[in-house]
Amino acid sequence: MIYQEVYLQRSCTLLTHRLRVGVLFGGKTGEHEVSVMSAQSVLRALNPDKYEVVPIGISKSGNFIPGPQAMKSLEDGCVQDNDSIAAFTIPDTMSDTIPDMKSNFPVLSDITRAGKLDVVFPVLHGSFGEDGTIQGLLELASLPYVGSGVLASAVCMDKIMMKKLFQAHGFPQVRFESLTRRQVETDVSEVIAHIERTIGYPCFVKPANLGSSVGISKANSRDTLKTALSDAAQYDRRLLVEEGLDVREIEIGVLGNDYPKVSVPGEIIPSGEFYDYRAKYISGDSALMIPAVVSEEQRKEIADLAIRAYLAADCAGLARIDFFVERSTGRVLLNEINTMPGFTEYSMYPKLWETTGLSYAQLVEELIQCALERHEEVRRNVTEFQIPES
Repeated sequence: MIYQEVYLQRSCTLLTHRLRVGVLFGGKTGEHEVSVMSAQSVLRALNPDKYEVVPIGISKSGNFIPGPQAMKSLEDGCVQDNDSIAAFTIPDTMSDTIPDMKSNFPVLSDITRAGKLDVVFPVLHGSFGEDGTIQGLLELASLPYVGSGVLASAVCMDKIMMKKLFQAHGFPQVRFESLTRRQVETDVSEVIAHIERTIGYPCFVKPANLGSSVGISKANSRDTLKTALSDAAQYDRRLLVEEGLDVREIEIGVLGNDYPKVSVPGEIIPSGEFYDYRAKYISGDSALMIPAVVSEEQRKEIADLAIRAYLAADCAGLARIDFFVERSTGRVLLNEINTMPGFTEYSMYPKLWETTGLSYAQLVEELIQCALERHEEVRRNVTEFQIPES
């Protein structure tokens, strides 16, 4: 396939020495265990002849754990705290104590106490990993890293801002409303009445800033909508309500920087009424159909919209972009961009690329090269301004 040929050309020209790759995983998020599983797959894929791997686990309380303890965390499936060896700690955002910035935030390349990293692969999903926060830390440390930068990561993690970006570009999507937890707590009856006027039933209620379908509910009536709003408000102060349509869920992989490529599309066939957390991680009954059975016209529209949305959000490296195809009309609707999708060998994003012609190991290698290329592009920026002499 064409993409296979491009991969082979780039891998021959760009890899000139054994790179030290820091693999970040875990994190202060409900998707901690999923991140550990993704990291296990990435580590297995990295060729030891080309890469020296430095695993760095992040515990649920924010301790960065390097070295042998990080490797043990991969085996255990969860990063455990060990204050005696923690490289540094993210301060507790709920604490009133002012953190010691010097002790809490050393340069990330010194985490391993064994020299500088050449590139970082942050296999982190959800809050404090996929939302621009860790990307900001890596930018401050001047380290190349896999995936989108601060802006794209933050915008795509925030479902409301992402929808508004789509709206500004005229991309087709379901109707939506945004609101705050305070509005729900102040006058839930008025909130429900407004949603009934603008969206109607069925509708979906989501926290603005969580992944893996955490806190998402489907509402078919006033009572279930009230419960859904209360549930979502536990997880975020900003909420999104979306129109519920009878749709197929189609996903596509995007790979690259300024000139991205797309994979074949795939379809999620959920075991339940929709693809919620249980359907994703617990029941095991949901199915992935790759490639998805869509018309050639729909495939082209999905591919075109995916690239346009990817570039509009200034994504880099990778993203899985999710679509709806309305069953009654065949209409294609853009749903969301995931800047660090699930990354086990069995996750949708790698499986899409495997079907397209890029193996898991080749995909990981390609992403590392994208990170290095993007970092070199950023280094071209002039950071000092000389005032011209008059």
